Amino acid sequence: MTTPAPDPTARSASTTNQTILTALAIAIAIAITAMSFTLPTFASRLFRPFTSTGARLGITADGSGGASSSVPIPEGAEKATLAAGCFWGVEHMYRKHFGGKGLYDARVGYTGGDLSNPSYRAVCGGNTGHAEALQLHYDPTQITYQQVLEFFYRIHDPTTVNKQGPDTGPQYRSAVYYHSDEQEKIAREVTRKASDQWYKGKVVTEIAPAGRWWDAEDYHQQYLHVNPGGYECPTHFLRTFPPLQ
Repeated sequence: MTTPAPDPTARSASTTNQTILTALAIAIAIAITAMSFTLPTFASRLFRPFTSTGARLGITADGSGGASSSVPIPEGAEKATLAAGCFWGVEHMYRKHFGGKGLYDARVGYTGGDLSNPSYRAVCGGNTGHAEALQLHYDPTQITYQQVLEFFYRIHDPTTVNKQGPDTGPQYRSAVYYHSDEQEKIAREVTRKASDQWYKGKVVTEIAPAGRWWDAEDYHQQYLHVNPGGYECPTHFLRTFPPLQ
């Protein structure tokens, strides 16, 4: 019985298939390697740390005259306390916008809750009643409280209850905590106008008297300056609304 000769066409097709599979495997390996370098930066925007060894940056943060806890606040300075979701982005935006224009200090912390000296981990649990908040000290001859509040309503979404973007829980609520009767009056007026003119009547921002303030841990202060690839809530950006009337 005669053995048939090998088919050269079949052998050529097999070799071609092996070459294609080899090239595909190499391409996949290259793609996986590239992802291994980019994933940490991407992941850092999705996962917020509970602890860090990063030290707080001092007065030069953002090039905007940021202050540490030891910087004295001049007599006559005004204070504003606000909550607009993840405090990293809120603080960063206020420093960039008002730095060098009358802003003395901007610190992140916790307010509006019941637990004394709360930790970040406790507040993130959503059961302490605290909001992640920002406290500003500024020169009222250069910055008005109305300007502070109008900027506040431009940089976050005040229409969601206990939520900012993907961050959900009462610690991410929108709130204005006033320090005087005059601040309350201005806060209610600006809130009404912003709701009517910018947000179609849907603003749900809490307006309440300021309570006990607790500074957040040092690694949270000026976090996005120290960690420029850190998490930023997607709702934190400057909206180009027309001036309030």
